Amino acid sequence: MEWSVIFASLILVWMPVIGGKFLKIGIEQELFFNSLRAMGQLILLGFLLKYLFQIDDPILYIPLFLFMTLYSGYVACKRVHFSYWKGVLVIGGVGIVLLPVIVGTGIINLSPNKFIPIMGMVLGHSLNTYTQGVERLKREIELNRELIESYISIGASLSIALKTSQREAIKASLIPINNALQTIGVVSIPGVTTGMLMAGASPFQAITYQLAIVYMWVSINFLSAFGASKMVEWEGYTRGIPFR
Repeated sequence: MEWSVIFASLILVWMPVIGGKFLKIGIEQELFFNSLRAMGQLILLGFLLKYLFQIDDPILYIPLFLFMTLYSGYVACKRVHFSYWKGVLVIGGVGIVLLPVIVGTGIINLSPNKFIPIMGMVLGHSLNTYTQGVERLKREIELNRELIESYISIGASLSIALKTSQREAIKASLIPINNALQTIGVVSIPGVTTGMLMAGASPFQAITYQLAIVYMWVSINFLSAFGASKMVEWEGYTRGIPFR
């Protein structure tokens, strides 16, 4: 392990921390300690993968999937102050829907060195889009509170009253993947391609896997954003709109 590289790279964290402190953004401490947490988690992952990659029974992926999903739900709940179990339901649901499709179509197989990283990628991207979707929809509801209440007052269902806000939230959640699709291969060389090239794979082999993963991101982002919008709607039925 190149400890000198790890500690030298912390300079890249100090720059936004100092800049944020100067601008009084208010998340500098959280950003710094989360960066240290990421370091610890990745170092631990490096040791664990040595053993996880020796798994020879796919049934053992289930407890790993459950742990990763439950932890993702915890992070989502802490980030957007929204129902823990609704986050688990959406993030885990996206994994349950997409992972069999990815394996069934032959994009990856069940070997641990391929399936486990892809499983983490699916859940991680789902977590990111879910939190973006919830946060954006809550903001849309707050901004359009009077309009939503007007719809409801004339007899419209909550689903109809929220439809415009849900569309805006889903569109906003899909902005990152739309940007990625437009710039990939022109502005950016994505992580999987970079990693495979550095490992010695041929460029076209790396691009093949990268395309499959990028298209997987499209489904992840849409399903997660849609799920987030429905969870917020569900929350509205149980707690009333607007809610906090």
